Amino acid sequence: MDDRSLALLTRLTEALERLAPPPAPPLDLSGADAFVWHPSPAHLAPVAKVSRVAIALLKGVEQQKAILLENTLRFAAGLPANNAMLWGARGMGKSSLVKATHAEACARNPGGMALIEIHREDIRTLPDLLNMLRPQSKRCLILCDDLSFEKEDADYKALKSVLDGGIEGRPDNVLFYATSNRRHLMPRDMIENERATAINPNESVEEKVSLSDRFGIWLGFHNCDQDTYFAMVEGYAAAMKLDISVEALRAKAVEWSVTRGARSGRVAWQCIQDVAGELGAKTA
Repeated sequence: MDDRSLALLTRLTEALERLAPPPAPPLDLSGADAFVWHPSPAHLAPVAKVSRVAIALLKGVEQQKAILLENTLRFAAGLPANNAMLWGARGMGKSSLVKATHAEACARNPGGMALIEIHREDIRTLPDLLNMLRPQSKRCLILCDDLSFEKEDADYKALKSVLDGGIEGRPDNVLFYATSNRRHLMPRDMIENERATAINPNESVEEKVSLSDRFGIWLGFHNCDQDTYFAMVEGYAAAMKLDISVEALRAKAVEWSVTRGARSGRVAWQCIQDVAGELGAKTA
């Protein structure tokens, strides 16, 4: 090869190196207790402050709270624990409970466990995330909020194999929690359509429903009654030290729930935001 060709190849190589993305830095989970997974390019973005409420403020879900907290603390201590599915009525504190139990675990063992959020649309990249976390010593709790699948959506197959059936299996340092409004993660008409069109209806339905069976813990969340709703509102007001009588607060809470057509933890929090604004108090 003559000098001219060698120089040209050298220039081309240097140009390609400049165009190529820099190598990903080694994964470091020590800088934060919470991260968000971004698959392209693959990295974990640290979250400086997690949006959450204290576990003591979550009312009307005492049994669910006790079960999930015990499971999470076992995992944080290095003991066997189950993946968990939190399903049911919207606004009743499913994702808030996951974040609150993570905060409780971190308070008892600072820096011992990371909370990692994966978005629903990125669930197909969950195997890539697990491969990144597998060699880590830190315990990792993965949360997928509002997880569900629609017709012609095959991502559930990737999730199913990762949770239990893959050849590598779930890493010992990783636990998976999901929240959903659907108990089986799929709409009823999707399951019924599979039953009607499949050669063997029972096998097709079993494949769909078996995804939820991969979760060792199922926690149902249901609409609350008025007393529980009042307890939520009053608990938030007391935590923020709002200067308002119980009678006035309850009247406001009733008005708020009627206009929203529902009673839930989310509605209670929205009501308190409005009350705090009227009183000129800060909520954070």
